[in-house]
Amino acid sequence: MTQRLCGLLLLALAIVPVNALAAEKVTTLRVPDGGIAPQAEVDADGAVHLVYFKRTEGHLGDLYYVRSGDGGATFSKPLRVNSQPNSAISVRHPRVALGRNGRVHVVWNGSNVAKPKGPSNPAQPADSPYNGTPLLYARLAEDGKSFEPQRNLMTKTFALDGGGAVAADGKGNVYAVWHAGHEDLPEGEPGRRVWVARSTDDGATFAPEEMAWDQPTGACGCCHVRAWAGGEGTVHVLFRGARTGIERDTYLLISTDGGKSFSGADVHPWRVSTCPMSTYALRATPRGVVAAWETEGQVYFGNIDSAGKPVAQLQPAPGEAKDRKMPDLATNRRGETLRVWTEGMAWKRGGAVAWQLHDRDGRPTDVKGKADGVPPDGAAAVFPRKDGSFVIIY
Repeated sequence: MTQRLCGLLLLALAIVPVNALAAEKVTTLRVPDGGIAPQAEVDADGAVHLVYFKRTEGHLGDLYYVRSGDGGATFSKPLRVNSQPNSAISVRHPRVALGRNGRVHVVWNGSNVAKPKGPSNPAQPADSPYNGTPLLYARLAEDGKSFEPQRNLMTKTFALDGGGAVAADGKGNVYAVWHAGHEDLPEGEPGRRVWVARSTDDGATFAPEEMAWDQPTGACGCCHVRAWAGGEGTVHVLFRGARTGIERDTYLLISTDGGKSFSGADVHPWRVSTCPMSTYALRATPRGVVAAWETEGQVYFGNIDSAGKPVAQLQPAPGEAKDRKMPDLATNRRGETLRVWTEGMAWKRGGAVAWQLHDRDGRPTDVKGKADGVPPDGAAAVFPRKDGSFVIIY
């Protein structure tokens, strides 16, 4: 090789930024300690905060929290989130949010043995172990060495199902969100509504839950809700309705007054008679908040636009759609977003995780892939590393 050619090659390599090369890398990782259903958040310093479920017997188990300062190469010693053993369940995944000063907040649907109990459902036998299932909340103690005792946030709603959500901002506001029934509403899925319990003191106390939106949308019983909180009192919520036995549309709720009131819109219709056990994703990107959901076996992504159409620039996941579910997404410091979803998963059946990278302007790139091995009752989460690369953990 001539000296001139060597010089040209070195110059070409020097022109390519190191971060650009790193941002194209996607690493897959297993949940530590044999856990499943991970949920990941990254703080302002780039540290990863991970919550996952670990089975003990049957569908019962515990939630654990770990932290990583090196992008998932190593994790801290697990801390149990739930103060009562076996008070979490495998099919209702926990949700985690980071609030003021990076404080960790977790909500989850309690198991049939979980305490404290929530209000009883008058339509169920009083002695049923599933009557009074609570929506539980716990936050990381100030010293970061343990979680405070779990608390039930349901004060007047009952028949908890699906999966709850939590969102927090940097001003001490924490929002717990779930769907449930109420004595003044019809029975069954058409009578379910989305409820929000608000805290203004970093989760130390919560006000009683209030109905987020009074429209008769219903709520799909076994589908999760998702929530996201930004600055200036903005809160977004995604959920699947159940107006009738077959109308299971995805709805978007938006609040601009700190969760005191919400406006709503039907984002995507779906006519299906069975519960699809859907989950949702919401994430801030350089182009605004991106929402993700499942409809008819395909996963869709769209930018929330409160000034016009509720969700604009709707984009399906690439390729042939088949049993796609459980979307997630993450954005790195360069503004690139990795979109993630599962394929082939169903009740008590595992599947694969797939992904595609989008650039800062929201355009799809050639960086995409697929990996088998997502366990039954599991899910996949994604987070960015400081170098611009991404980790998918499942």
